[in-house]
Amino acid sequence: MQQVSVLGSTGSIGVNTLDVLRRHPERFRVFALTASKSTDALLRQCLEFKPQYAVMVDDQCALSLQSQLKQFGSATEVLSGHDALSEVASHADVDIVMAAIVGAAGLASCIAAALAGKRLLLANKEALVVGGAVFMAAVEKGGATLLPIDSEHSAIFQSLPDVRELWSETVDKLILTASGGPFRTWSTSQIREATPEQACAHPNWVMGRKISVDSASMMNKALEIIEAKFLFNVQPAQIDVLIHPQSVIHSMVQYVDHSVVAQLGTPDMRGPIAYGLSWPTRVESGTKPLDFASMPSWTFESIRSPEHQERFPGLFLAWETLQGQSGATTVLNAANEVAVAAFLDRKIRFDEIYSLNRATLDALAFTTPRDLPSLLVLDAEARSQATQFCKAWSI
Repeated sequence: MQQVSVLGSTGSIGVNTLDVLRRHPERFRVFALTASKSTDALLRQCLEFKPQYAVMVDDQCALSLQSQLKQFGSATEVLSGHDALSEVASHADVDIVMAAIVGAAGLASCIAAALAGKRLLLANKEALVVGGAVFMAAVEKGGATLLPIDSEHSAIFQSLPDVRELWSETVDKLILTASGGPFRTWSTSQIREATPEQACAHPNWVMGRKISVDSASMMNKALEIIEAKFLFNVQPAQIDVLIHPQSVIHSMVQYVDHSVVAQLGTPDMRGPIAYGLSWPTRVESGTKPLDFASMPSWTFESIRSPEHQERFPGLFLAWETLQGQSGATTVLNAANEVAVAAFLDRKIRFDEIYSLNRATLDALAFTTPRDLPSLLVLDAEARSQATQFCKAWSI
């Protein structure tokens, strides 16, 4: 029986994680569940899974949850604040940590889990984008097992040799696939006027609002490029992106002999989640099997076509920041979080997400971050600069 802490349990990844855990009560037990402010959702989860701890970042929400749990006679102990996230991520009784907190807010708890040597299922790509070498140093120091949960990175991990030492000498390049999102065929003038509702209407995947907007702008793929560089220790030039609208091939590895190994599956996050929970074995995930006989044709498009380069300029910031000063990826992530929030609040246009990210990278002078405190300082500086741009550009 393995004990699991689910950080960000009320979000889409967290909900899917609990669905997989629900299918295997003989194998997994929920140790802790966490949320920011979604009191009602966390209450329902606590009553079903009966964790030892529940964490709410917001203090008032924590008090409300504790009161409601007492009315039901629940023995779950409620904690509050960001430090409590790190506590349930690094607790001695925890075997597996699902890191599904969106954005840089999940970095500290990810580092805590890494230093404690946990099996860390990384669904929060920002931990690597923001943390970079600092985060990977924590993984090495703690002896943690780091398993990617993003469908693309899970696919690459499943397509690589089991012997990690062979990666550097056998891999030619990693090919991340992308659906192209809802704006794959839109003109730039249409994209300029896109609404939050249109940006969140992904054709293949059911995701939260922030990652849906990132998918529409292809910034999610930019973050995935950065994540892949640190996860698999490859050079930026060894990472490529290919648009595959059907989202059946989740990513591929091309080897030095030009053989290509790919991982396929239905577009359902329970697949990579189940693999991360059960690795190196496999368990039933609840996903539908592929029906090849009835499947439509697969198509592919170059991300470097003139049309796509014009539609998705934010994607190319990934390679630029990886070639730049260490810490540039931290700035890019912070600016993008501010920009997406402003777009969802209808304060800036969709095309201004890229403009704000570009402007923040150009405006900020910084030194290389060496530890978590310096990363958080740089993150705050970038958010402040991006917020100033947002105020100046507000519609």
